[in-house]
Amino acid sequence: MSSRPAHPRVVVVMGVAGTGKTTVGPLVAEALGVPYAEGDDFHPAANIAKMSAGTPLDDADRAPWLDAIGAWAAGRAGRGGVVSCSALKRAYRDRLRAAAPGLVFLHLTGDHDLIAGRMAARKGHFMTTRLLDSQFATLEPLGADEAGVDVDVTPGPEVIAERAARALRQL
Repeated sequence: MSSRPAHPRVVVVMGVAGTGKTTVGPLVAEALGVPYAEGDDFHPAANIAKMSAGTPLDDADRAPWLDAIGAWAAGRAGRGGVVSCSALKRAYRDRLRAAAPGLVFLHLTGDHDLIAGRMAARKGHFMTTRLLDSQFATLEPLGADEAGVDVDVTPGPEVIAERAARALRQL
């Protein structure tokens, strides 16, 4: 059942690879009654090739990707939406907020071993488990001054999405 707020916000589903952003994001969007955009679809081909080869992206690689996601989010202002984006560093989230003020973040959190196991089980994704350590090393959790919520990914996707939607409605 969806519950559309009077002034829908744009939500960025963030976290390290393998936390379930692509699985949980559409479920949260459905619960909130807004569209979903897959953050991986905003990557230039060069970024996907680099990650597929097991090479972490640097900030220069991420800039056009973050700008594309920010533009999508800005276009959804006042109408709401959900987009997945690792948004691991505060600077990345600041860049997204500069493009689309009012963003809120849903940080999917979990234990390294749990996430590594889930990554190893998925098929056909360019992000390999070899990059997980660099993702955890890069991660800067949400600051107290950042609008958002943390949700643990230990339960199944439906439970995660329900908890996330409930928490987001409280913001």
